[in-house]
Amino acid sequence: MTEESPLVFPCRFPIKVMGPADETFEAEIVAIFRRHAPDLGEAAVSRRPSRTGQYVGLTVVVEARSREQLDALYCELTAHPRVSMCL
Repeated sequence: MTEESPLVFPCRFPIKVMGPADETFEAEIVAIFRRHAPDLGEAAVSRRPSRTGQYVGLTVVVEARSREQLDALYCELTAHPRVSMCL
């Protein structure tokens, strides 16, 4: 049985990722996104530090081409040991 997606592809799809606010976290996360969405531009990534500055929230808007692409991206992001949350 094939599960239909409520999304119509291609579409712009924002994904939020939270993790430690250090020099390498953002680069690691953007590299994961680029493996799944090679055309990701710099303007697609926005960052917001936590109130205490210990964490950073990244919002990345991808041009999603399929449900499988998004599923694979979420799987890799949630498996990353430094990702605290992914929405």
